Amino acid sequence: MTIKRFGTGETGAGKQPLPFARAVEANGWLHVSGQVAMEKGEIIGGGIVAESRKAIENMIAILHEAGYGVEDVVRIGVWLDDPRDFWTFNGIYAEYFGKNPPARACVQSRMMVDCKVEVDCVAYKAK
Repeated sequence: MTIKRFGTGETGAGKQPLPFARAVEANGWLHVSGQVAMEKGEIIGGGIVAESRKAIENMIAILHEAGYGVEDVVRIGVWLDDPRDFWTFNGIYAEYFGKNPPARACVQSRMMVDCKVEVDCVAYKAK
């Protein structure tokens, strides 16, 4: 089995080195690490709408870097800081995945950084 890592040696908030890959591919499966609304090492402002879009777009950028698309996503995990953001998040989410809905879990969780949402995914593409 061949394993390929994407984005090792990246930095996160406060320019701290991240001890994990942004994504790992093995036998056609791509596991994308949790993405937040981070840009240039800082969480963007703008509330749940802006953060949802940015987190999803960060995840999609990693998919594309690895040669995958949203149509290849089989599962998404979502963590929301505030459960009252659930319906707003769903509206944004549907803009990206409405035509290709993967399996999904969504839970409320306290975040490790000052953000409102985090998303990760697993994608598959036959090699």
